[in-house]
Amino acid sequence: MTAVATSQRKAIVIGGSVGGLFAANLLSRSGWNVEIFERTPEALTGRGAGIVTHPELFEALTAAGVEVDDSIGVSVNTRITLAKDGSTLSEREMPQTLTGWGKMYEVLGKAFTGTYRTGAHVTSVASHADHAEVTLADGSTHRADMVIAADGFRSGVREQLLPEAQLDYAGYIAWRGLVNESNLSPATHAAIFDKFAFGLPPREQILGYPVAGEHNSTTPGERRFNFVWYRASCEDELANLLTDANGKCWSNGIPPGLIRPDVIADMESAAADLLAPQFAEVVTRTAQPLFQPIYDLTVSRMSFGRVALLGDAAFVARPHCGMGVTKAAGDAIALVRALESTQTIEGGLAAYSAERVQVGQAIVEHARHLGAYMQAQLKSDEDRAMAERYRTPEAVMRDTAVSRRF
Repeated sequence: MTAVATSQRKAIVIGGSVGGLFAANLLSRSGWNVEIFERTPEALTGRGAGIVTHPELFEALTAAGVEVDDSIGVSVNTRITLAKDGSTLSEREMPQTLTGWGKMYEVLGKAFTGTYRTGAHVTSVASHADHAEVTLADGSTHRADMVIAADGFRSGVREQLLPEAQLDYAGYIAWRGLVNESNLSPATHAAIFDKFAFGLPPREQILGYPVAGEHNSTTPGERRFNFVWYRASCEDELANLLTDANGKCWSNGIPPGLIRPDVIADMESAAADLLAPQFAEVVTRTAQPLFQPIYDLTVSRMSFGRVALLGDAAFVARPHCGMGVTKAAGDAIALVRALESTQTIEGGLAAYSAERVQVGQAIVEHARHLGAYMQAQLKSDEDRAMAERYRTPEAVMRDTAVSRRF
């Protein structure tokens, strides 16, 4: 099969979140005509999750046409671990920049010059000898030379192509939230706001760091503090947490606004009982906390003729390593590199798959290692005791969300 002239190549990217935007921008800069199909009816603005940056992420942003400057996030120099009474157990210097999902979406969205379609719910994909095709929920079909599925950790495309690849619940959840910098007490602000902070209550773990505020502002006084609190939860407990006040169980994830008031109250009570006062304040002053079950997922391949998976549509790693967005960015860079160095689209996607399957598996395994302590909480006393040996403040600060070249 002969290669298609670069000027004629069209790619459809399924999923308009950060991973999809990385792929779309890099493909556009490589000469592709790119169209994004995003299933939600409106642009994905307003999401506030914190993101840990790594050098590889900045490299990918530059390659995607984003000018990286100080406004990209909030910089910290120090990591600390707090004791239950709020005193500092351990401290180490570790400069890092923290940003937010909204900021990444904003800068990548501005850089993208192709077509971004909202309300485009893809129901199936197909790869043919000379083209790829997607079918939407409205029955329409759309052709392209290649389709890249970046439709997230519950990818419908992955479910179609690899139905045997299933999310594996790790036995714990992560509560998340953001509190405005101006809503923190002076004492808490002074203790943790300019740091990457950790807490290690028995059988749990919490961390927090500053990120941009409303409208992605990094101006002092307008920023926010982001927390992630890991708590063990067996499957029956998880089902209860995912059930709203009307008795509906949202097995694929409950919308934050539907989390029952008693669930929020129990969580805030636990924060007061278990956490350092600084973290308890952050948790209780968060306007709308949410939680996510923690999963692992791996795939055996990422290419299927003229269709490929990217980001969390392929590999889902626990958030301890802070590599989710960086992994998707790395996928996008590898995708374009493979296509540029291979004669056919199918060959390029196969080469991309061979490289990134190994990387994805390594990241998932690394994240499992970092989360082994939390997973052990639903196991035997012996398993918990063994996991405890590797949970010193020094080890947690050294290894969590730290850049590694995979």
